[in-house]
Amino acid sequence: MTLSLSVTDCVVRSDRGRVLLSVPSLELGSGVALGIRGPSGAGKSTLLYALAGLLDRVEGSVRWGDTELLALSAARRTQFRAARIGMIFQDFLLFDELGALANASLPAMYAPRSDRAALRARAGAHLAHLGITAVKRTVDSFSGGERQRVAVARALSNDAGILLADEPTASLNREAADALIADLVAKVRDNGKTLIAVSHDAHLLDGMNRVITLTDGQIEAPTGARRA
Repeated sequence: MTLSLSVTDCVVRSDRGRVLLSVPSLELGSGVALGIRGPSGAGKSTLLYALAGLLDRVEGSVRWGDTELLALSAARRTQFRAARIGMIFQDFLLFDELGALANASLPAMYAPRSDRAALRARAGAHLAHLGITAVKRTVDSFSGGERQRVAVARALSNDAGILLADEPTASLNREAADALIADLVAKVRDNGKTLIAVSHDAHLLDGMNRVITLTDGQIEAPTGARRA
């Protein structure tokens, strides 16, 4: 099940108190694709991490459906992510000593025992769909594009209603990037998932329902709907 998003007076500060991100208001309906663009250092990844509950020092409100994420303990936020969010990290965050399937099915560690076999099966199916068939190699021998695809398969393996993606096409060639964009947009269109993607990739941003621009940690100007 996907969830609507409501952000109010969200502020993230550095250890020294400098404001890294300030979002007075952001509303997103369920089953919508939102693109986030902006220059390097603008706060795009910080916003994505705040929406995932991965940051400890966040002021204001980040509400997914009826859940106030910032009111939860760190353990409860982890449980919420495991159940509701699939996340594609810009730098992959894979375990180099493990193979592709073991990495892609890591969310099974946090899933109920009865759901683990289905989750591993989905992970394997997503890897195959993304062209990863090397089952005997550990990912330390993978190229950047291969590691990116393993990270994507991991994010999709728990069939979460919310997908958060940080530069998901950055390490892919154009053909592979366009195929991934089509897959992600299809999940929004056909399965009602919510997608929020940080990207410099104009092809990906063109597939979003809405695009916002971040500059110096603030939303500069949202654009109108691009695709229904």
